[in-house]
Amino acid sequence: MLKLNHRSQYLCFLLFIVSLTATLIFAPTFSQKTIASTHSHPTTELRGVWLTNIDSDVLFESDHLKNAIQRLHQLNFNTIYPTVWNWGYTLYPSRVAQRVIGRSLDPTPGLQKRDVLSEIVQQAHQKGMAAIPWFEFGFMAPADSLLAQRHPQWLTSRRDGSKIWQEGTHERVWLNPFRADVQQFILDLIVEIVGNYDVDGIQFDDHFGLPSEFGYDAYTVTLYQKEHQGQSPPSDPQDVEWVRWRADKITNYMQRVFHTVKARKQKCLISVSPNPQRVSYDLFLADWQKWERKGFIEELILQVYRNDINVFISELQYPEVIAAQRHIPVSVGILSGLKNRHVPIKQVQEQVAEVRRHKFAGVSFFFYETLWNLSREKSSDRQSVFQRLFSPATRRPNIYKGWKRS
Repeated sequence: MLKLNHRSQYLCFLLFIVSLTATLIFAPTFSQKTIASTHSHPTTELRGVWLTNIDSDVLFESDHLKNAIQRLHQLNFNTIYPTVWNWGYTLYPSRVAQRVIGRSLDPTPGLQKRDVLSEIVQQAHQKGMAAIPWFEFGFMAPADSLLAQRHPQWLTSRRDGSKIWQEGTHERVWLNPFRADVQQFILDLIVEIVGNYDVDGIQFDDHFGLPSEFGYDAYTVTLYQKEHQGQSPPSDPQDVEWVRWRADKITNYMQRVFHTVKARKQKCLISVSPNPQRVSYDLFLADWQKWERKGFIEELILQVYRNDINVFISELQYPEVIAAQRHIPVSVGILSGLKNRHVPIKQVQEQVAEVRRHKFAGVSFFFYETLWNLSREKSSDRQSVFQRLFSPATRRPNIYKGWKRS
């Protein structure tokens, strides 16, 4: 069963925004020497892929999921990032969700009476692969979700009082990340996963922030006034101080998440897969650069979903990216395609080569279905390319397993 469109249209929107701001740093023309670097043999390398229930049916049948993990293993992938929080539901049986939402599991046929996360963790570990669940929706929820209906006071708004965030044809709302009860709900989901499953880490992205146009709800305004001698927030959502104040609140929450997870399972990796800093911070108040500086990130996968190779390279050379490479494994998220956007396998090869040339820790692909299923090219041809790219097998970089930057 396919769930279609919204992620595809959302990513296209982000690509348009970033294209207006990208600084082009032109690199030498792609050459045979660069192509050859795709066949180098790194001692460790992240070879990951995101599994989602949007525009993809990989999670909806146990046999399909099992075959997918087996094939990924055969092609020497070593990390799986499965969505566990999406469309206002968990994709695993959750007592927390049952209590707060009224449903313990996504009601979509194919997910009922299953524990998808347990299946993934067990099968991945049998094959020596890491399983790191991904909070895909973060603080976002469908406008008509049970969560939004049950807890309308949890929703934040724009200055004009509107709450709807349009993603393609889908209407979304955002939980207020500054409210203690919202924070506790998300934290309880995280702790539930870390405590009940043998996961290797847990991952967040820009949805663990908040679109910068939001934050004008009564609760947040009152909180701001309390900390600003009764002064109301600026009317401009991009006001420098107003952006900083909200971003710092989210950073403080990230700190709480980090320490709570570590108290439960010290070697549970905290992974973040954001857009470039200026997009994450300006548009989503997610200041991953500060999170990294403060030590709250142990694995960074920068989403660099670009077609132009020069723009792709420029994103790898920003100071905050280079700085993070000195501290933690930094990998690059590569777009392998969308439902309505074909990415040629040659482009994938070219980008993997540049990631290796710039000595990043590895790559992860968005998303599984477009690796070789949703493509204009033959599935067997694309799989053959991945077989060559990822030969021989190697372990993933991990700060708990002797990772060392070369």
